[in-house]
Amino acid sequence: MSEKVEIFFEKLEKWRAESLKLRAILLGFPLKEEIKWDEPCYTFGGKNVVLIGGFKEFTSLLFFKGSLMADPKGLLVAPGQVQVGRQMRFTGLRQIDSMEAVIKRYIAEGIEVEKSGLQPKLKTHADYKIPDELQKKLNGMPKFKKAFEALTPGRQRGYMFHVAKPKLAKTREARVEKCVPLILDGKGLND
Repeated sequence: MSEKVEIFFEKLEKWRAESLKLRAILLGFPLKEEIKWDEPCYTFGGKNVVLIGGFKEFTSLLFFKGSLMADPKGLLVAPGQVQVGRQMRFTGLRQIDSMEAVIKRYIAEGIEVEKSGLQPKLKTHADYKIPDELQKKLNGMPKFKKAFEALTPGRQRGYMFHVAKPKLAKTREARVEKCVPLILDGKGLND
């Protein structure tokens, strides 16, 4: 047990009981407890395995190599545009209590994935397709295209994901138009 993690839990208000229960389960495994990214993180051999994270509507266990886990129960969720990490989400203490055996199996598998040395195959920037609506604007405005290409790959992907998300083409086109001034200013979507 880590003193820094103790302090974290003393200050925690939302999802405290649930997070403490998850911690108690995790402490039953040969994991080192640390604070990383301002959250309790559990490592094996110096490698991150799982993190307890609290959010507005749920608390979770984030498995750093969750995409490599079997997930027979379909409990792991990809948060946002993350390629490898997967969350197991909880909305109450009763849910955690009823799933304790399953949670333990997932933690054990997360440790085994880390022990095995498996590494996920990550997509490269070139693997992502530019949405048609954004590509049309890039083709029609050389200045805009130059500004977009000057952005970091991460900022480019942020715009690509943002534009591609809506189902309606009209909404995707509107998103492109709203992004034009930001891109021309060399800013990322969240800058």
